[in-house]
Amino acid sequence: MFGFGSDIGIDLGTASVLVFVKGKGIVLQEPSVVAIDKNTDRILAVGREARRMLGRTPGNIVATRPLKDGVISDYDVTEKMLKYFINRTVGNRWIFKPKIIVCVPSGVTEVEKRAVIDATNEAGAKITYLIEEPIAAAIGSGLDIAQPNGHMIVDIGGGTSDIAVISLGGIVVNDSTKTAGDKFDEAIIRYMRKKHNIMIGERTAESMKINIGGAYKREEEISMNVRGRNLVSGLPVNIEVGSNEMVEALEESVSNISDVVHSVLERTPPELAADIADQGIIMTGGGALLWGFDKLIAQRTGIPVRVAEDAVSCVAKGTGNALDSLHLLENQMKGGRGRR
Repeated sequence: MFGFGSDIGIDLGTASVLVFVKGKGIVLQEPSVVAIDKNTDRILAVGREARRMLGRTPGNIVATRPLKDGVISDYDVTEKMLKYFINRTVGNRWIFKPKIIVCVPSGVTEVEKRAVIDATNEAGAKITYLIEEPIAAAIGSGLDIAQPNGHMIVDIGGGTSDIAVISLGGIVVNDSTKTAGDKFDEAIIRYMRKKHNIMIGERTAESMKINIGGAYKREEEISMNVRGRNLVSGLPVNIEVGSNEMVEALEESVSNISDVVHSVLERTPPELAADIADQGIIMTGGGALLWGFDKLIAQRTGIPVRVAEDAVSCVAKGTGNALDSLHLLENQMKGGRGRR
């Protein structure tokens, strides 16, 4: 219980929410899924428990993701989800309300920023700051972004992929695409329907992405058994799918992200581009763990690429660490403060 107004950093992701408490580190990592009873409008479950209900609920219960493509798509449900996670983190009885810093994709509009601030304030924040994902990812991966050196971050989350060149604590060149982890899952579902005439669910697609997915062909192919529903007979079936098929299924999605990386490099000032060529590109986020993705981007750009240690937690760690340097990040977060 951290009821004494501990400052909190929140990575409010499309796929999952990570909460960082100052002095404690990451204390919570849960899927951003909420289960609601439509008849009573009551929340039945949040996080892992709600995720288990995806695709398995009766008519009156809806398991939903209140964030889509990195932004709030259902304000009320997002607010309730945030309140639930904040209460779990700091307890129901606050002596002081916490200061909260929330991470947002680099391409969000002012309206979308305001929605995040309002939802966080309503959920119990004393004051809300916003930080852009590439900045948080860079801090969380251990880079000293205050120096006049160019760093390139490729952060691949659930809803968005953010690519940015950072120097002197700010973003110099950036771009984002809505091709990210969720789109990988959708691509696998489409592939299975088109190639094998089988309908699979989101959770099965995600499992395939994690276990046999890849952006690059492996030297030794691996496979897994996949269960789904045959679209002709309507009956459940079980087939074996290989990793090379997943490279084919994900080819368009990974190529799209690679193109954005290439585009950002083309617009990078020469001095910073030289720094990046020396130091390499850093990949963060869950999507960076797709097998061979670093190898593919290295091949496309001719620049060394490394996946950050604990890539999934980088943004949350960076968001939390930024609580110690709010004075340095005021410029990035101007307009991102909100009071109740």
